[in-house]
This record gives sequence, structure tokens and C-alpha cells, in this order.
Amino acid sequence: MNQNLANPEPRDFRRIARAIEFVAGHFRSQPSLEEIAAAAGMSEYHFARVFRQWAGISPKQLVQRLSLEAAKESLSEDASVLQAALDAGLSGPGRLHDLFVSLEAVTPGEFKSRGAGLKIHYGTSETPFGPARIATTARGTAFLGFADGAGRVAGWAEFRAAWRAATWQQDEAVARQVARAIWGIAPPGGRRLTLWVHGSNFQIQVWRALLAQATEATLSYEELARVIGRPRAARAVGTAVGANPVAWLIPCHHVLRKNGALGGYRWGIERKRAMLAWELARSVRSASRRRREPSRASA
Repeated sequence: MNQNLANPEPRDFRRIARAIEFVAGHFRSQPSLEEIAAAAGMSEYHFARVFRQWAGISPKQLVQRLSLEAAKESLSEDASVLQAALDAGLSGPGRLHDLFVSLEAVTPGEFKSRGAGLKIHYGTSETPFGPARIATTARGTAFLGFADGAGRVAGWAEFRAAWRAATWQQDEAVARQVARAIWGIAPPGGRRLTLWVHGSNFQIQVWRALLAQATEATLSYEELARVIGRPRAARAVGTAVGANPVAWLIPCHHVLRKNGALGGYRWGIERKRAMLAWELARSVRSASRRRREPSRASA
């Protein structure tokens, strides 16, 4: 990816999300490029170029991957084929978490001050999943949320209210710098991010568990509850997942319903599907590269 994050324009991202939705629902009929492009409202040539720029693979390769996993997995009617594909591919280097992320919790005293004496830089940057609002402090990244089609960012108003006594400075350059560290090419030492987040002890426990699971495949709310040693707290886990203030980095998009369905997502279900498909595409591309590379033994 280049310094511009290799992203399509926001309008193109929304079209790609519609295309992924179409592929996920129609892959068994092996839709043609023409059909997928039509679902996205784009010409074949333009769609193929933008999709490859965004995903790193062709639309046809994604259809083939979904079809392969459907054939390999014994799925119930309600299970998600996308989940099956992800479970087969996300545990490898395709999950781009060579980025080192650590989490620090806001102390009760810090939260009680409502940000008095704290400076918060915030701005909006393009990402592979549309515009994202990012807020950072000297302690770390405190908020990352995606804008909907109307420019609204779920959770942003609550975040502003929680830190109402802070000094707020709009800084688009800082937002772009964080986005480059996450999805682009960062300089040496720039692949390390600290999250500084406020939540209850239970929420922090859930978010830490999600970070620990970041390089693994998808998991259900019930499985996540077992990971934190609270097997009967699946509903509470779901609430904590939904309150995540830092999208993508705390990978709440990896949590699905027990039957494999995508479930909800604070920043839009079509974005959640696009995130999972993007990670799957990277996994496919990484696997293809490894197959092309000569082994050391034969070197």
C-alpha cells in the first residue's frame, strides 16, 4: 500500500461494499464480473480496477475463495460462508497485525476530571473502509470511528461529552498519520500504537481479550465469554463489544453470532462485511505469494 493508503474515494468504497454484499449472497451461482459490477453501479473495467486497488485481488478470486470454502466446510443453513472462509485464512499473515497495539485504561481519577488539562487532537482520514474520525492524546489513540453516508460517526458525540473539559484541537495531519500507521506504510518504529480508552473493568477485560485474539479467526460472543472466564456472560460481552471506542484496532468486527451470522456492528453491517472480506483478500494474496516464492530448501 502507498502513502495514500491505496484507497478508493468514499463513494467507491460504498459501491465496493454493495458488491461484496452481492458476492456473499450469490457466490454459488458464480456471478460474472458484469453482474458484480452492475450490483456496484459501476462499469466492468472501472469496478475491476477499483476493487483490485482496494482488495489486492480480483473480484473473481474472491468469488472462487468463497466457493472453495463452501465446498470444504459442512455448513448449516444459517452459518456464514464468509466466516468459514475467514476461519481458514485469517490465522496466517493475512491478518495485518504486524502492527503492535497495546491498551492502557483510563484511571477513575483521569475520567473524573473529564479531560481537564488534557489536549485531544482529532481529525478525519480516508481508510480502506471510508472516512474515519480519529482522536489521539499524549497517552494514546482514544477514539476511532467510521462515518456513515451522512457523515455521522457513531459514538463520537458520547466521546466528546465524556471529555468535555479537555482542550480540543482539530488536526487532520495527525489523523492521517495514525491511519497510515494502521493501513499504510509507516516509517520504522511507526508500527506501534497505544490505545488509551475508558470503560468499565468488564469492558476493558473484553477489549483486552479481543486484542489478544487479533491474529486469530472469527469467534462468537459465547466463545469470547469463555475466553475471559465468564461463560454465562455472552449477552454482557455483546454489550461490551458494541461499546468499543476504537474500531478495527480492537477487532470487534471479528465477533459473530453463534450460528455464524454477522450480527450487528456499531459502524454499519456492510462495513463489517467489507472489513472481513478485505482481510480475507489479504490472506488470499499472502498465500498466493508464498506459493510463488521458492522454498529455502530448493534455493
